[in-house]
Amino acid sequence: MNPLALLVEILIIIEVTTKNTEAERYNKKQKEVNVTTQVSVSKVKQFLLYLLEQGNANKITNKRENPLEKKKHQHKLKIKGIQNKNLLKRNQNYFKNPAKKSITDEGDELFKMGNKILQESKSQKQKTEAYTLFTRAANMGNLKAMEKMADALLFGSFGMQNITAAIQLYESLAKEGSYKAQNALGFLSSYGIGMEYDQAKALIYYTFGSAGGSMMSQMILGYRYLSGINVLQNCEVALNHYKKVADYIADKLEKSEGIPVEKVRLTERPENLSSNSEILDWDIYQYYKFLAERGDVQIQVSLGQLHLIGRKGLDQDYSKALYYFLKAAKAGSANAMAFIGKMYFEGNAAAPQNNATAFKYFSMAASKGNAIGLHGLGLLYFHGKGVPVNYGEALKYFQKAAEKGWPNAQFQLGFMYYSGSGVWKDYKLAFKYFYLASQSGQPLAIYYLAEMYATGTGVLRSCRTAVELYKGVCELGHWAEKFLTAYFAYKDGDVDSSLIQYALLAEMGYEVAQSNSAFILESKKAKILGKEKMYPMALLLWNRAAIQGNAFARVKIGDYHYYGYGTKKDYETAATHYSIAADKHHSAQAMFNLAYMYEHGLGIAKDIHLARRLYDMAAQTSPDAHIPVFFALMKLETMHLLHDILFFNFTMKWKWLKLDSTVGPYWDLLVIGLIVAMLIFLLRNRHR
Repeated sequence: MNPLALLVEILIIIEVTTKNTEAERYNKKQKEVNVTTQVSVSKVKQFLLYLLEQGNANKITNKRENPLEKKKHQHKLKIKGIQNKNLLKRNQNYFKNPAKKSITDEGDELFKMGNKILQESKSQKQKTEAYTLFTRAANMGNLKAMEKMADALLFGSFGMQNITAAIQLYESLAKEGSYKAQNALGFLSSYGIGMEYDQAKALIYYTFGSAGGSMMSQMILGYRYLSGINVLQNCEVALNHYKKVADYIADKLEKSEGIPVEKVRLTERPENLSSNSEILDWDIYQYYKFLAERGDVQIQVSLGQLHLIGRKGLDQDYSKALYYFLKAAKAGSANAMAFIGKMYFEGNAAAPQNNATAFKYFSMAASKGNAIGLHGLGLLYFHGKGVPVNYGEALKYFQKAAEKGWPNAQFQLGFMYYSGSGVWKDYKLAFKYFYLASQSGQPLAIYYLAEMYATGTGVLRSCRTAVELYKGVCELGHWAEKFLTAYFAYKDGDVDSSLIQYALLAEMGYEVAQSNSAFILESKKAKILGKEKMYPMALLLWNRAAIQGNAFARVKIGDYHYYGYGTKKDYETAATHYSIAADKHHSAQAMFNLAYMYEHGLGIAKDIHLARRLYDMAAQTSPDAHIPVFFALMKLETMHLLHDILFFNFTMKWKWLKLDSTVGPYWDLLVIGLIVAMLIFLLRNRHR
C-alpha cells in the first residue's frame, strides 16, 4: 500500500476515534466477561504440547469436549507436570540467536507437511494428523503453524476452542507482523468477543492487516466503506479495497474453476433445515449410489459432478467422479463424455493431464451437440492444447456452445472480444456476452463486467455497480468454506464454534452469515458473549442483512422495535420497517403485522379499512397466512360490529369502552377465543 494512502486512512481512523470518544468511554466500562478462564502464553504452550502428546489421531476427534472431559484433561495436565518452556519467547529469541536455525528449518518442514496433508485430506483422521504436525511446528516457533493453531483455538477445530488462548497467540503474532493475527484481533474487537468492544481499534487492526496483505481485511474494509460502518461512506475507497481482493480471486479462477459453496440459512424452518437442499443427506446419498449402480445414467452424471467439485457437503474425490462419468459415458451420456474430457484437460490425480484424451472425449460429446463438449474443443483450439492455436475454430465452437446457453462459452466469447484475441476488439459485444454469462453466475464474467464498470470501458462508469459486482466475486474466496464448517458445527450443537465462524463471514459482508449470526445470538444459546449484548448485536446484524435485501431481516428489525428487544419500544419505527418489507419484498408477515398496527392505531393512525386490505393481501401473498388472517378478520369484523351496535344504542349515554382497562391488555385474544368457541359450537350442532 502507498504510504501516503495508509497515512490518509490512519487520519480518517483518528477522526472517527475522536468523534466517538464518549461512546468509547462507555464501551470501556462495559468489559466483556470472557467465558474461558484467563490463561497466560505459557499455558497456551502447555495446551499445544498436550495436544502433541496425544500422538494417536483417534484421541483427537472432531467431537466437542463436554465440561467433564475438559476437567479430566486439566487434571491430566497437572499430574503429568508438563513444564512451561514459553513457546512464543523461543520464536522471538530465534532472531537473536542464529544457532537455533536448524530447529526453525525443521518447524518449516513440519508446517509444509501438515499443510500438504490438510489440502489433500479427505477424512477427519488426515486433518487431525495435519494439526498434530502444526502443533509440533508451532512448538518449534514456526509463525505460520502458530497462526494455524491460533485459528483452531478461535474457531473450535477438533473441539479445542479456547478464545482467550487464541487471543494470547494472536497478540504475540501481531507483534511479529502477522497480518492474519491483525485481522483476527480486529474481528474480535469489533464484536467484543474475548476483548473489549472497540470499533476504532478494530478499524486500526484491519487497516494494518490490509497493508500487510490480508485479503480478508481488504474485504472487510471494502464492506465498511461501502456501507459506512464506523467510517464515512466512500464508494471509491470501497472500490479500491474490493478490486484488490477480486483481482486475487480472478487469478485463482483463471487457473482452476471456482467451487461454489453452499450457504444454508438457519432461519429456515427446523424441519427444512434437517433436510436442507444445500446439503446432501447421507441416506439420500446412499440411495443415489444404489440407483447409480443400478444403471441410472442421470444419477451417475450427477454424482460424478458432485464428487468432481466437492458439492452438497461431499468431499472432492476425482476417482469417484471419473468412475461415475465412465459408467455414464458407456451408456451414451454426452454430458459424462464432456466431463471426462474436462478432467483430462485440467488434469488431476485420477485423470492426469492429457490433451489427446481430452480432445477425444470432447469430440465425442460435441458430435452429439453437447454444449460442454463444444466449449471444450473451443478451449483446446484457443490455448493450443494438443492442436495448433486456431482462434477461428475456437470462435466457431464457442459460438455454438453459447447458442445452447453454456455460460462458460458465453464468457469466452466475451473475453475474445474484450481482449481482441483473434477478432477485432468490440466492447459492446464483450459486454453483451459477459452479461449473458453473469446471469448464470459465471464468476469471471462478473469480474470483467466489474472491470468495465470500474473503468468506464464500453459502458458508462458506475462506481456502485462495479463495487457490487466485485463484491460478488470476492465472496467466492476460499474463506467461504467456513459456511459449511459453521453449519455442521451448528448441527452438531457446537453453537459457539458456529457463531464465531458466521460472525467473521458477517463482518466480511456476507448477507447469509449476517442473518445466521443474528439468528444464533437471538436464541441466546451462545456463551462467548454476555446475554445483555446479544439482542443489541443481533439487531445490528439484522439491520446489515436487511440493507442487503433480506426481507426476513427487515421484518425482524420491526419486531425488535415493536417489542423493545435490544432497543427501546418504538411503534413508529416498527411500522416503518414493516412497510418497507411489505412494499419492497411483499412479505406476508410484514403485511399481517402492519394490518394489526393499523387496526389498533399503534404508531400510526387507526384505519380499519386499510387494516382489512392488508390482511387480505397477506392471505393472497402466502397460503400459510390464510388461517391467521381468517381469525384476525373475524375478530376485526366482530369488534367493528360491536362498536357500531354500542355506538348506535348509547350515543348520548356511553362512550366507546376502553377494553384495555376493563377487560385487560389481552382482550383481543379473548375475543378470538370466543369466536373459536362459537365456531366449534355451530359445527357440532350442524353434525347433529
